[in-house]
Amino acid sequence: MSVRIGCIVMHCSEFERTVAFWQDALHYVPREPARNGWVVLQDPEGKGPNLSFQARDTRRERRSWLHVDLYADDKDGEVERLVKLGARRYLWRYRPRSDFVVLEDPGGTLFCVVQVSPR
Repeated sequence: MSVRIGCIVMHCSEFERTVAFWQDALHYVPREPARNGWVVLQDPEGKGPNLSFQARDTRRERRSWLHVDLYADDKDGEVERLVKLGARRYLWRYRPRSDFVVLEDPGGTLFCVVQVSPR
């Protein structure tokens, strides 16, 4: 028996904005139309895990320890693109030569953009 990540679930208080952000950021598509504050986005090529979003009435009080790492061969360019889509830079204490940047999506969920070597 094997196991793999099938879906990462995010709760969000800014449902429509957060879903639109991740759709644009990853070029994912809804598996079905959003219904009752719930939607699953999937990789149109079927290679990546699904991202599910569940609407919440209030914003979380503390940050979650669960987050998404986006791997990019042009970290700085990708960060700028994501900021233009609605992400915000998150204040973080970076160590020297850190290979990542912490951002916050429109719903307040933290995620990282990590520099990787081009393939």
